[in-house]
Amino acid sequence: MPPLSADDVRHFQEDGHLSPIDALSPAEALRLREQLEDFEERHGPIVKNYSVKAHMVLPWLNDLVRDPRILDAVESIIGPNIFVWGASFFIKEARDPGFVTWHQDAKYVGLEPPHTVTAWIAFTPSNETNGALRVIPGTHRELLPHADSFHEHNLLSRGQEITVEVDADRAVMMPLEPGQFSVHDARLVHGSDPNMSGDRRIGYVVRYIPTYMKQTLGERDTALLVRGVDEYGHFEHEPSPATELDPETVAYRAALMGDLNKMLFKDANKPS
Repeated sequence: MPPLSADDVRHFQEDGHLSPIDALSPAEALRLREQLEDFEERHGPIVKNYSVKAHMVLPWLNDLVRDPRILDAVESIIGPNIFVWGASFFIKEARDPGFVTWHQDAKYVGLEPPHTVTAWIAFTPSNETNGALRVIPGTHRELLPHADSFHEHNLLSRGQEITVEVDADRAVMMPLEPGQFSVHDARLVHGSDPNMSGDRRIGYVVRYIPTYMKQTLGERDTALLVRGVDEYGHFEHEPSPATELDPETVAYRAALMGDLNKMLFKDANKPS
């Protein structure tokens, strides 16, 4: 797809989000779901072992995060030199009580300056019935206080949630059809409700950053260069898998997950 229009970029800058953006065809999205579910039939639920950075071990996901139809839109916002810093599956099973509280990703990731663009890529429909992403426009200008709940049905790693009142009446639903994606600023207040439908809701959520950003929570951080050049050297470059569960990238990912978790759980207040 062509780069976003000037009006699209202005909307993102002012409101902190943009949706929907067409990328893959419905047939391509269905193929992604089939590849995911084929993997799960052979290895169990992906969220148990490879929820985070699964593109490091699955070539078809590595291709997805590099897809020019997605990168062209991201480049319109953050420029031509692009890392994938993080990515996670957000899967809500049919009639799943899982939810996501109001929160801001930038509160926990330590990336500065705060120019992260999160792309929410739909493998299935994402709508009001099955718990689509909801955002509160314009809330990306400041970070708000949060607390950790570790609620069993909260899909976030710490059950993190904003501790001041959030005006939910201003919330905007961001429905997607398979193959579409949305983008939002990592500082934007967002969340989602449980899946009340009879089918899975599947999204792969990719966090793109310009190469000039830095990690402030730890000495080591890694990222995958997907477009342009890295002129700064702030991040260790991640390898790409040659095959499914390539032993080299499986081992590399396993080693870095410890460092990543130390950063993401820094100062976490987990109940005993």
